[in-house]
Amino acid sequence: MQNVAPTAATRPGEDTGQMRPLFGNPSEQPPPAPRRPAGPDFVAIQRSPEFGELRGRFRRFVFPMSLAFVLWYLVYVLLAAYAHDFMSIKVFGEVNVAIVLGILQFVSTALITAAYLRFARRRIDPAVDEVRQQAGVQ
Repeated sequence: MQNVAPTAATRPGEDTGQMRPLFGNPSEQPPPAPRRPAGPDFVAIQRSPEFGELRGRFRRFVFPMSLAFVLWYLVYVLLAAYAHDFMSIKVFGEVNVAIVLGILQFVSTALITAAYLRFARRRIDPAVDEVRQQAGVQ
């Protein structure tokens, strides 16, 4: 089937730009589109030595802490799966080693969170402010 719709090439002089206004004065020009201000140069920021130091500082805290927590969790799971006699030892009353280690999982999560918040407030946030200031972003 042939394309029978008329195109700008078949009707010379036809404006194919913006749609004509349905209401109001058709001679009014629409307001120009607002220009987006040129933002920060993210590539330059990423390549800066300050950003590299910031990223390294973050990684030196997060990776070891994450690894330690995952290992601690795996030890708990492996003990629960294969060390039934050890995990069922009564510590006091009906509370056994498994319950104590399970509660310590929650405690260690809260401690890691608190340690990261303290670390970020003291070591990360000031460096972020410095990188932002150098990039002209606030």
